[in-house]
Amino acid sequence: MTSRTVFALAVAALTAGCDFGGTTFTLYRNSTNDDTLRIHVASFDAAASEKYNRGNCEQARDLFQGQSGVKIRFWCEKGPYKK
Repeated sequence: MTSRTVFALAVAALTAGCDFGGTTFTLYRNSTNDDTLRIHVASFDAAASEKYNRGNCEQARDLFQGQSGVKIRFWCEKGPYKK
């Protein structure tokens, strides 16, 4: 193996978990006590398309929000979890 090949493999291994393509979606919820609170529920970052991850996030959002008696709000945002 050449040094270029080793370098390329090392870079690929180190960046494998990075979301450079912007395909991650994150599901948040607020609180019954604080409507402005952002609580992380789940991250959708499958090695698939943006449409796939967004669709799964929106489906989870709808399932959580659709439960009877739920008084909190659920929403999806593009990107990894942010406080």
